[in-house]
Amino acid sequence: NRLCTAPNNRTGFLCDDRVTCVPASWVCDRVSNCRNGEDEQEQLCGDLPHSLPGYLVFYCSNPRSWVYADQRCNGMNDCGDCSDETWSVAACPPCGQEWWSCSPVHFQFCSCIPRRLCRDGIQHCLGWSDEFLC
Repeated sequence: NRLCTAPNNRTGFLCDDRVTCVPASWVCDRVSNCRNGEDEQEQLCGDLPHSLPGYLVFYCSNPRSWVYADQRCNGMNDCGDCSDETWSVAACPPCGQEWWSCSPVHFQFCSCIPRRLCRDGIQHCLGWSDEFLC
């Protein structure tokens, strides 16, 4: 079993050295992050996403779409339909401290926007709460 916890409490892939934990989205990215390159081996990367262990994959609501498990609940609309952020199967916690909860106007976000976008003079939430309340 190569499941491990990468930085920021994200799902990871354990290298052969049994110490290095590579974030899931770094697996099969054509860059060797493990000393022996096991995160880029053909048996792991040959038929994405089917060749990946299940813990590295999150399937979007569209069954043909998937993202790496560490992209689930990261605040970004990686699936394109927000199923990786708001769908019940994703089981994401509410917006964290660095985020503001609202209905975003930009496709990039789902149910939260980064707080750094608050009071920047640009509407990011439908009700303008990012400019007046955040």
